[in-house]
Amino acid sequence: MIDVLAAVRARLDEHFTRAGVTAEPVAASVTFLGADTINVLRYGPDPDGVAHYVSLGCSQHPMADPVEMVTDALHGPRAEITVALRGPTPRGLARSIAIVAAAPAVEGLMLTPDALVDLETPLWESAPFTAFLLGVSDIDDVPLVDPLPPVQVLSATPITATEAAWVRLKGADAMRETWEQDGVDVRDPHRRAVGPH
Repeated sequence: MIDVLAAVRARLDEHFTRAGVTAEPVAASVTFLGADTINVLRYGPDPDGVAHYVSLGCSQHPMADPVEMVTDALHGPRAEITVALRGPTPRGLARSIAIVAAAPAVEGLMLTPDALVDLETPLWESAPFTAFLLGVSDIDDVPLVDPLPPVQVLSATPITATEAAWVRLKGADAMRETWEQDGVDVRDPHRRAVGPH
């Protein structure tokens, strides 16, 4: 049987080495009752001063849609999430990432592109952000042995409660377009919230 987490870790190391991050990542482990340990790896900062935080543990098991009558315990989709931020590591960020990564096992949540994961509490100490907007990252999918689907590493962008409300109303693409139009750097932990146009 393939070691899923080892395959994901190898892909992450390869991706960030190509991006100019050659140092071994710093790891933090978070455990929740009734769930496997989630590790959060910090790669970087990269040459642009951005640190990349990646969950490792979510993909150990396939995700199952709680509304499906029959779940596929083997072939369901698998995912991890990554958060990219400038500056020093915010206190409490690793736990927030781990909460999202554990949500499929703990709450039956499906992590998919454009999903909004609202923790309804600051994502780190004194953060204005309370939710993550998931998207497609630039990390390639991790192939597993056929017929298992590949592991997808999803980007998780911190957003404010106001932005989360806008995503619910207008959708993820509208929020991303607004950020682009306003020249917002979503990797800036001190960025202002943006209102839709």
